Amino acid sequence: MKKIVVLLIVVTVWSCERKVKLDTDAARAGYAIGQQIGNNLKNQQIEADPKAIAAAIEDVQKGNPSRMTPEEINQALIKMQENMSKKQQEEANKNLEEAKKFLEKNKADSSYQVFESGLQMKVEKEGTGPTPGPNDVVRVHYRGTLIDGKQFDSSYDRGAPAEFGVSNVIPGWTEALQKMKVGSKVKLVIPPNLAYGPQARPGIPANSVLLFDVELLEIVSKGGMAAKDGAAGREEKSNKRR
Repeated sequence: MKKIVVLLIVVTVWSCERKVKLDTDAARAGYAIGQQIGNNLKNQQIEADPKAIAAAIEDVQKGNPSRMTPEEINQALIKMQENMSKKQQEEANKNLEEAKKFLEKNKADSSYQVFESGLQMKVEKEGTGPTPGPNDVVRVHYRGTLIDGKQFDSSYDRGAPAEFGVSNVIPGWTEALQKMKVGSKVKLVIPPNLAYGPQARPGIPANSVLLFDVELLEIVSKGGMAAKDGAAGREEKSNKRR
Protein backbone atom coordinates (compact mmCIF):
# COMPACT_ATOMS: atom_id res chain seq x y z
CA MET A 1 0.00 0.00 0.00
CA LYS A 2 2.80 2.45 0.89
CA LYS A 3 4.45 1.69 -2.47
CA ILE A 4 1.33 2.80 -4.33
CA VAL A 5 1.16 6.05 -2.34
CA VAL A 6 4.77 6.87 -3.18
CA LEU A 7 4.21 6.11 -6.86
CA LEU A 8 1.16 8.34 -7.01
CA ILE A 9 2.95 11.22 -5.35
CA VAL A 10 6.03 11.04 -7.55
CA VAL A 11 4.11 10.74 -10.80
CA THR A 12 2.18 13.93 -10.07
CA VAL A 13 5.23 16.01 -10.93
CA TRP A 14 5.05 14.52 -14.41
CA SER A 15 1.30 14.42 -14.94
CA CYS A 16 0.26 17.83 -13.67
CA GLU A 17 2.70 20.16 -15.43
CA ARG A 18 2.98 19.31 -19.11
CA LYS A 19 4.73 22.58 -20.04
CA VAL A 20 7.54 22.41 -17.52
CA LYS A 21 10.88 23.44 -18.98
CA LEU A 22 13.43 20.65 -19.03
CA ASP A 23 16.38 23.02 -18.86
CA THR A 24 18.09 21.80 -15.69
CA ASP A 25 19.48 18.48 -14.52
CA ALA A 26 16.86 18.34 -11.77
CA ALA A 27 14.02 18.97 -14.23
CA ARG A 28 15.24 16.33 -16.65
CA ALA A 29 15.74 13.82 -13.83
CA GLY A 30 12.24 14.53 -12.56
CA TYR A 31 10.73 14.04 -15.99
CA ALA A 32 12.65 10.80 -16.49
CA ILE A 33 11.39 9.49 -13.15
CA GLY A 34 7.88 10.58 -14.05
CA GLN A 35 8.01 8.66 -17.32
CA GLN A 36 9.06 5.49 -15.53
CA ILE A 37 6.46 5.84 -12.79
CA GLY A 38 3.76 6.82 -15.27
CA ASN A 39 4.35 3.64 -17.22
CA ASN A 40 4.29 1.71 -13.96
CA LEU A 41 0.91 3.16 -13.02
CA LYS A 42 -0.43 2.50 -16.49
CA ASN A 43 0.69 -1.13 -16.38
CA GLN A 44 -0.94 -1.52 -12.96
CA GLN A 45 -4.12 0.15 -14.27
CA ILE A 46 -4.20 2.53 -11.32
CA GLU A 47 -6.84 5.24 -11.68
CA ALA A 48 -6.51 8.44 -9.64
CA ASP A 49 -7.45 12.10 -10.11
CA PRO A 50 -4.27 14.02 -11.10
CA LYS A 51 -5.67 17.27 -9.69
CA ALA A 52 -6.24 15.68 -6.30
CA ILE A 53 -2.72 14.26 -6.36
CA ALA A 54 -1.34 17.71 -7.20
CA ALA A 55 -3.32 19.26 -4.33
CA ALA A 56 -1.88 16.72 -1.88
CA ILE A 57 1.69 17.42 -2.98
CA GLU A 58 1.16 21.16 -2.75
CA ASP A 59 -0.24 20.78 0.78
CA VAL A 60 2.80 18.72 1.84
CA GLN A 61 5.29 21.13 0.26
CA LYS A 62 3.64 24.20 1.82
CA GLY A 63 3.20 22.56 5.19
CA ASN A 64 -0.60 22.69 5.02
CA PRO A 65 -2.55 20.19 7.08
CA SER A 66 -3.78 17.08 5.29
CA ARG A 67 -7.33 17.30 3.99
CA MET A 68 -7.86 13.66 4.96
CA THR A 69 -7.16 11.79 8.16
CA PRO A 70 -4.77 8.81 8.10
CA GLU A 71 -7.78 6.54 8.42
CA GLU A 72 -9.51 8.20 5.44
CA ILE A 73 -6.34 7.90 3.38
CA ASN A 74 -6.02 4.22 4.20
CA GLN A 75 -9.69 3.59 3.36
CA ALA A 76 -9.33 5.45 0.04
CA LEU A 77 -6.38 3.28 -0.94
CA ILE A 78 -8.20 0.11 0.11
CA LYS A 79 -11.17 1.15 -2.00
CA MET A 80 -8.87 1.81 -4.94
CA GLN A 81 -7.42 -1.68 -4.59
CA GLU A 82 -10.90 -3.19 -4.46
CA ASN A 83 -11.96 -1.32 -7.60
CA MET A 84 -8.81 -2.41 -9.40
CA SER A 85 -9.35 -6.04 -8.46
CA LYS A 86 -12.96 -5.93 -9.60
CA LYS A 87 -12.03 -4.37 -12.92
CA GLN A 88 -9.21 -6.86 -13.48
CA GLN A 89 -11.51 -9.79 -12.72
CA GLU A 90 -14.12 -8.50 -15.15
CA GLU A 91 -11.46 -8.12 -17.84
CA ALA A 92 -10.10 -11.61 -17.13
CA ASN A 93 -13.58 -13.13 -17.46
CA LYS A 94 -14.20 -11.28 -20.71
CA ASN A 95 -10.85 -12.35 -22.14
CA LEU A 96 -11.50 -15.98 -21.19
CA GLU A 97 -14.76 -15.99 -23.14
CA GLU A 98 -13.03 -14.44 -26.14
CA ALA A 99 -10.24 -17.01 -25.84
CA LYS A 100 -12.71 -19.90 -25.89
CA LYS A 101 -14.41 -18.53 -29.00
CA PHE A 102 -11.10 -17.97 -30.79
CA LEU A 103 -9.75 -21.42 -29.95
CA GLU A 104 -12.97 -23.11 -31.07
CA LYS A 105 -13.00 -21.18 -34.34
CA ASN A 106 -9.37 -21.95 -35.05
CA LYS A 107 -10.04 -25.68 -34.67
CA ALA A 108 -11.89 -25.46 -37.97
CA ASP A 109 -8.61 -24.67 -39.72
CA SER A 110 -7.46 -28.09 -40.85
CA SER A 111 -3.88 -26.88 -41.23
CA TYR A 112 -3.61 -26.80 -37.42
CA GLN A 113 -3.13 -29.91 -35.33
CA VAL A 114 -5.04 -29.77 -32.04
CA PHE A 115 -3.51 -31.69 -29.15
CA GLU A 116 -5.25 -33.11 -26.09
CA SER A 117 -3.85 -30.32 -23.90
CA GLY A 118 -5.53 -27.71 -26.08
CA LEU A 119 -2.32 -26.62 -27.82
CA GLN A 120 -2.77 -25.89 -31.52
CA MET A 121 0.18 -26.09 -33.90
CA LYS A 122 0.65 -25.53 -37.61
CA VAL A 123 3.85 -26.79 -39.22
CA GLU A 124 5.03 -24.37 -41.89
CA LYS A 125 8.38 -26.06 -42.43
CA GLU A 126 9.31 -29.54 -41.23
CA GLY A 127 12.85 -29.74 -39.93
CA THR A 128 15.21 -32.65 -40.44
CA GLY A 129 17.19 -32.44 -37.19
CA PRO A 130 16.65 -34.08 -33.79
CA THR A 131 13.79 -33.31 -31.43
CA PRO A 132 14.69 -31.76 -28.06
CA GLY A 133 13.85 -33.40 -24.75
CA PRO A 134 12.55 -31.75 -21.57
CA ASN A 135 16.03 -31.24 -20.11
CA ASP A 136 17.65 -29.81 -23.22
CA VAL A 137 18.59 -26.20 -23.93
CA VAL A 138 17.50 -24.84 -27.31
CA ARG A 139 18.05 -21.77 -29.46
CA VAL A 140 15.01 -20.33 -31.22
CA HIS A 141 13.71 -17.31 -33.06
CA TYR A 142 10.15 -16.33 -32.28
CA ARG A 143 7.49 -13.65 -32.48
CA GLY A 144 4.56 -13.44 -30.07
CA THR A 145 1.26 -11.66 -30.62
CA LEU A 146 -2.21 -11.48 -29.13
CA ILE A 147 -5.32 -12.49 -31.08
CA ASP A 148 -5.85 -8.83 -32.03
CA GLY A 149 -2.46 -8.82 -33.75
CA LYS A 150 -0.65 -6.77 -31.11
CA GLN A 151 2.95 -7.92 -30.75
CA PHE A 152 4.27 -8.33 -27.21
CA ASP A 153 7.68 -9.88 -27.85
CA SER A 154 10.04 -10.79 -30.69
CA SER A 155 13.55 -12.17 -30.80
CA TYR A 156 13.64 -11.10 -34.46
CA ASP A 157 13.24 -7.47 -33.43
CA ARG A 158 16.03 -7.83 -30.89
CA GLY A 159 18.26 -9.20 -33.62
CA ALA A 160 19.32 -12.30 -31.69
CA PRO A 161 17.80 -15.76 -31.12
CA ALA A 162 16.63 -16.71 -27.64
CA GLU A 163 18.24 -19.53 -25.69
CA PHE A 164 16.56 -21.37 -22.83
CA GLY A 165 15.75 -24.70 -21.26
CA VAL A 166 12.80 -26.59 -22.75
CA SER A 167 11.23 -26.97 -19.31
CA ASN A 168 11.94 -23.38 -18.27
CA VAL A 169 9.19 -21.85 -20.38
CA ILE A 170 5.39 -21.69 -20.31
CA PRO A 171 3.72 -25.11 -20.65
CA GLY A 172 2.57 -24.45 -24.22
CA TRP A 173 6.15 -23.87 -25.31
CA THR A 174 7.49 -26.88 -23.41
CA GLU A 175 4.98 -29.14 -25.14
CA ALA A 176 5.44 -27.64 -28.60
CA LEU A 177 9.25 -27.75 -28.57
CA GLN A 178 9.16 -31.49 -27.89
CA LYS A 179 7.03 -31.96 -31.00
CA MET A 180 9.45 -30.07 -33.25
CA LYS A 181 12.62 -31.07 -35.08
CA VAL A 182 15.57 -28.73 -35.45
CA GLY A 183 14.98 -26.65 -38.55
CA SER A 184 11.20 -26.59 -38.10
CA LYS A 185 9.09 -23.46 -38.35
CA VAL A 186 5.66 -23.54 -36.73
CA LYS A 187 2.76 -21.37 -35.70
CA LEU A 188 1.47 -21.93 -32.19
CA VAL A 189 -1.88 -21.08 -30.68
CA ILE A 190 -1.48 -21.39 -26.93
CA PRO A 191 -4.60 -21.39 -24.70
CA PRO A 192 -4.55 -19.31 -21.50
CA ASN A 193 -4.14 -22.38 -19.27
CA LEU A 194 -0.91 -23.26 -21.11
CA ALA A 195 0.35 -19.67 -20.92
CA TYR A 196 -0.26 -17.28 -18.00
CA GLY A 197 -3.91 -17.96 -17.23
CA PRO A 198 -5.60 -15.25 -15.13
CA GLN A 199 -2.28 -13.59 -14.30
CA ALA A 200 -1.74 -10.49 -16.45
CA ARG A 201 1.75 -9.62 -17.67
CA PRO A 202 3.15 -6.41 -19.17
CA GLY A 203 1.65 -6.36 -22.66
CA ILE A 204 -0.34 -9.56 -22.02
CA PRO A 205 -3.82 -9.22 -20.48
CA ALA A 206 -5.17 -11.92 -18.18
CA ASN A 207 -6.49 -15.09 -19.85
CA SER A 208 -4.93 -14.25 -23.20
CA VAL A 209 -4.48 -16.70 -26.06
CA LEU A 210 -0.88 -16.34 -27.22
CA LEU A 211 0.09 -16.71 -30.87
CA PHE A 212 3.69 -17.51 -31.73
CA ASP A 213 5.79 -17.95 -34.84
CA VAL A 214 8.61 -20.24 -33.72
CA GLU A 215 11.74 -21.39 -35.52
CA LEU A 216 13.79 -24.09 -33.77
CA LEU A 217 17.38 -23.34 -34.75
CA GLU A 218 19.49 -25.61 -32.60
CA ILE A 219 19.73 -27.86 -29.57
CA VAL A 220 22.48 -26.10 -27.66
CA SER A 221 22.99 -28.78 -25.04
CA LYS A 222 21.48 -32.07 -23.95
CA GLY A 223 20.46 -32.99 -20.42
CA GLY A 224 19.75 -30.34 -17.85
CA MET A 225 22.05 -27.41 -18.59
CA ALA A 226 20.60 -24.22 -17.07
CA ALA A 227 19.18 -21.69 -19.52
CA LYS A 228 21.19 -18.54 -20.12
CA ASP A 229 19.89 -15.18 -18.98
CA GLY A 230 19.11 -12.46 -21.49
CA ALA A 231 16.59 -12.63 -24.30
CA ALA A 232 15.58 -16.12 -23.23
CA GLY A 233 14.58 -14.71 -19.88
CA ARG A 234 11.50 -13.32 -21.55
CA GLU A 235 10.25 -16.87 -21.97
CA GLU A 236 11.51 -18.49 -18.79
CA LYS A 237 8.95 -19.47 -16.17
CA SER A 238 11.58 -19.20 -13.48
CA ASN A 239 11.67 -15.40 -13.61
CA LYS A 240 7.97 -15.07 -14.44
CA ARG A 241 8.39 -12.66 -17.30
CA ARG A 242 7.14 -14.37 -20.45
